[in-house]
Amino acid sequence: PRVCVVGSGPAGFYTAQHILKHHGGALVDIYEKLPVPFGLVRFGVAPDHPEVKNVINTFTQTAHSERCTYYGNVTVGRDVTVPELQQAYHAVVLSYGAEDNRVLGIPGENLPGVYTARAFVGWYNGLPENQDLKPDLSCETALILGHGNVALDIARILLSPLQLLRKTDITDSSLAALACSKVKRVWLVGRRGPLQVAFTIKELREMINLPGARAVLDAADFTGLESAVKDAPRPRKRLTELMIKTALEKPVEMQAAAACREWGLKFQRSPQEVLPSADGRRVRGIRMALTCLEGSGDSAKAIPTGDVEELECGLVLSSIGYRSLPLDPAVPFDSQRGVIPNCSGRVEGVPGLYCSGWVKRGPTGVIITTMNDSFDTAQSMLEDLQGGVLDMSPSREGFGLVESILRSRGVRPVSFSDWEKIDAAEVARGKAAGKPREKIVDPAEMLRIIGH
Repeated sequence: PRVCVVGSGPAGFYTAQHILKHHGGALVDIYEKLPVPFGLVRFGVAPDHPEVKNVINTFTQTAHSERCTYYGNVTVGRDVTVPELQQAYHAVVLSYGAEDNRVLGIPGENLPGVYTARAFVGWYNGLPENQDLKPDLSCETALILGHGNVALDIARILLSPLQLLRKTDITDSSLAALACSKVKRVWLVGRRGPLQVAFTIKELREMINLPGARAVLDAADFTGLESAVKDAPRPRKRLTELMIKTALEKPVEMQAAAACREWGLKFQRSPQEVLPSADGRRVRGIRMALTCLEGSGDSAKAIPTGDVEELECGLVLSSIGYRSLPLDPAVPFDSQRGVIPNCSGRVEGVPGLYCSGWVKRGPTGVIITTMNDSFDTAQSMLEDLQGGVLDMSPSREGFGLVESILRSRGVRPVSFSDWEKIDAAEVARGKAAGKPREKIVDPAEMLRIIGH
């Protein structure tokens, strides 16, 4: 069977890995719109979390299999359509992730000084489309809307001592901008309470231990929570206990004197409006509706109480989630939920079409969640092969057919060995600067390096 996977992030690579491992004859082609692979591992994982990027070694092994081929610089839906891929392959798996962000839907969210977490993370991680972001870091107070790991990542990058960031693969231009940053206070604001935060204990601990920054948590926010989490699952219990301990701890005098920066968590506040400065040219604050919680645990709903408060800030980052977009009119898409309707990865009503990762289940979970999810989709496809659901009678040309389509449209794919040349150039540039790598952020420059 010839199988095509669209997207070279964790979902794409794990799907390919499972198929190659459990079917001795399958040939898998991976298509990626950028010249460079690895999706959110390269462009989403924080620069100071290099250990999370070690999965790249596994993905590289998969790409080196003689039954796997990588085609970068090919945008499915534009350069080649999904029906054209279905003509060329026995099975097509869509693993292209979530390339958009959820909007706040409030007045003022388009003011200068308001950025999505996705764009900000893309900016410091070298995602080509976010290279011209130039965030204004000239204010003292930044406000992040959201209580997930991405929100904590951003807070950590904004407040980290430069000597820590200099040793990472953060881009040169964002390092220069952070060196001039005036931001010294970061509030992380959520609509619900401490029991509903979505970040994990590892990320919280990193924030608490960040050199030169102190945590400002209000003990009143945590009253009575110790008994409330007695019977909660262990991760939730430990996370809540760490927040309570941090809220109640009196800072050691010396530490307090050394900390010139601070961060804090604010709960039960829902953004109503981003407030403009007097000249209307930028952000001066945000108006929040105070909320009360109906229900308990993860399903608790935040209901506005009618009270409001204003918080002053010169920088607003909305970290309220990513969103998948429809790729091709031929593929069913549930725009309410932002996913492709599917059952165990089988796209509803389209035999031979599958999906995995965030476009399958929504933008939640960590790399390990995506791994299990992708194995599940690959397993569905292998079962369909065995059960004769997939029509194997016509021989499919695979890339042979796609290549002629791409050539007719003036598109030249990038191979995995091309990527390895870009990789080597990045590592060499990084070495010269004392970093693990210096990412190349301009696709045109990537293509020049490989003589494209």
